[in-house]
Amino acid sequence: MGRIVQLSKNVINQIAAGEVIERPYSVVKELVENSIDAGAAKISIEAANECRDLRVADNGSGIHPDDIVLAFSKHATSKIQSAEDLFDIHTMGFRGEALASIISISKLTCITRTADFDYGTKVECQNSEVKKSQTGCAVGTIMEIKDLFYNLPARLKFLKSAKTEFSYINEFIQSIALAHPEVSFELKNNGKTVLKTTGQGNLLQTVKEIFTDDTAKYLKEVLKTDSLSGLKMSGFVSTPDYTRASKKDYYMFVNSRLVKCPVFQKAIDTVYKNLTGNSRYPFIILNLELPASEVDVNVHPTKKEVRYKNPNQIFNFIYASIDDALKSMPETPKPEKIFTMASHPPLKAIQGGNTETHKESDTVYMSENSPITDLFMKQDSTEETPVVKKPSLKVIEPPKPVQSKFIETPEFKTEDIIIGQYKKTYILIEKEDGLEIIDQHIAEERYIYEQLKKNKNIDCQILFISDVIEVSPSDKELLQSNMDKLNRFGYELDFLSDSEVIFRKVPQILSKVPPKEILSDILENMAGDINNIEEQILITTSCKAAVKANTYLNQYQMEEIIKNWRTCENPHTCPHGRPIAKFFEHKEIAKFFQRNK
Repeated sequence: MGRIVQLSKNVINQIAAGEVIERPYSVVKELVENSIDAGAAKISIEAANECRDLRVADNGSGIHPDDIVLAFSKHATSKIQSAEDLFDIHTMGFRGEALASIISISKLTCITRTADFDYGTKVECQNSEVKKSQTGCAVGTIMEIKDLFYNLPARLKFLKSAKTEFSYINEFIQSIALAHPEVSFELKNNGKTVLKTTGQGNLLQTVKEIFTDDTAKYLKEVLKTDSLSGLKMSGFVSTPDYTRASKKDYYMFVNSRLVKCPVFQKAIDTVYKNLTGNSRYPFIILNLELPASEVDVNVHPTKKEVRYKNPNQIFNFIYASIDDALKSMPETPKPEKIFTMASHPPLKAIQGGNTETHKESDTVYMSENSPITDLFMKQDSTEETPVVKKPSLKVIEPPKPVQSKFIETPEFKTEDIIIGQYKKTYILIEKEDGLEIIDQHIAEERYIYEQLKKNKNIDCQILFISDVIEVSPSDKELLQSNMDKLNRFGYELDFLSDSEVIFRKVPQILSKVPPKEILSDILENMAGDINNIEEQILITTSCKAAVKANTYLNQYQMEEIIKNWRTCENPHTCPHGRPIAKFFEHKEIAKFFQRNK
């Protein structure tokens, strides 16, 4: 081993730069955050020469001429004064490392002026050396970087293509613009404007400027405050039917700082777990505001990681904020009696259930023996229960045309006009501003799922005769270890041997579904998510109980499905994450047929 020597200032800065400046994006991030801390209302960013030449200009407060040289020194900053300030950070930057790191790996020119001076200051930096002179300029700061990594050829080899490096910059500017909708941003690549926001202070407007108007249509506002703990959540989340293939569009901010936060991300994933499909993720723009003393941002040089004093409290607050936003659908009053129309067999009659009907003044009754009535639809009634007999229901003829609009009462009003059924799978609804298509199975599955989740006592059906079902040793172990959960949701199993099992009880709404089919689905879902078995049992039950695709529905049945679905807290997707409805605007349809007037 050689003798110990003191490293030069430039080498020290280059080593430190490896932590702070990973790629061109890192330079832009540090300079733009400085511009925000300077109170800039307008920030312009330009990239050229494969992102090795960068320019960031702002109209912020500028740098005092007496401080300009010190600003490029290691650990020199105006944002904190003492160690205690590290636990009360209110600025984007605070370490005092960025400028010193940048000038050690690039050729930098800074032109700046404060409102107190009639002239500006120009500094030229190279190899950590700083030269200062006077110049004329507007109030604000311009940072120009040339030949980034010119003296670190090894670092240049690790950079990706110019297109990829610029994509990192673009993603960051998108993020920072969403965190600060009050600031106008303009990003150029080789002289061409790629992104521009107006800085109107309206987050939804910024979303439209960065993404599309269509994206904004699927967003629900999040706004929740806990004055006692000083927590506030604001922003937007997408409805579960508007998803992405990755978590790239998770824009998470803590006190307007873009972060990578496992607590934040876990709360989002937990809310959407049963609302979106597998490998599908929502669009999220959320800013968590909390007292600076309750969060530590001094975890990593990039300042992306944070730690909370009370992570459980933060998790619950984030979860509740998103959940409340997704459930903020207009509540529909539930009347005791809604439909009076020609008598047609209710839904479960088609499925072979024990629903009984009686015709008197063309009124439809659901008997007390109906599974759906027992579980979901018990209502007070002043009418006497009619004398009934079980009808033979094997073939059901299509009903005669009837008025397809819900019959309105003082308690219940709707603008839904049901046109009919397409392919015996989809319900078509005429709306004032377009056409809505609803998957009948998925809509009823969502309703049944939510009702099961709310119901603590699930009605069971004793099976006097049950198929003997063969199971593998692993399946038997899985079922036996979760017997209490199965019992809780209305299932009772009896093992005849190591490889044979029968059902003694099933939820009443599944009394007509073959036991082998039920067990097969339960095992498949339980094995797929061993850590969330109760949820999988609920999902299986609701899926098996819902009306199937390719099933003819009469007018009453379609209205009943739509009426129930409209009351769901999360009406966008089924528990598996599949979308329930698709809406086509009337103007789009008219445009296709060239009816533009």
